[in-house]
Amino acid sequence: MKIHYLDTIISPNVTEKSTSLSEYNKVVFKVNKSANKKIIKKSIEKIFKVKVIKINTVNIREKTKMVRNRKAYKSAYKKAIITLKKGQSIDLATGI
Repeated sequence: MKIHYLDTIISPNVTEKSTSLSEYNKVVFKVNKSANKKIIKKSIEKIFKVKVIKINTVNIREKTKMVRNRKAYKSAYKKAIITLKKGQSIDLATGI
């Protein structure tokens, strides 16, 4: 199955930890589960027009939590930590 480059990136992951990584030229995104590192690299470079040096991917597993005395599930997703070339950045506040 071929994935379109706009469908690989789902959303930016904006947390306290991911914003602290920005001083090391790193940005965190939630990506499609079936996307590999080559596809993620091409889509990031096409959409944001930056040079990607390295990509680390992490599969976050499904978690259970209690909601109104019932078991609910927080769905699983894939996270990509992208290292950019020195001097380049992606401004997540402006959007695409």
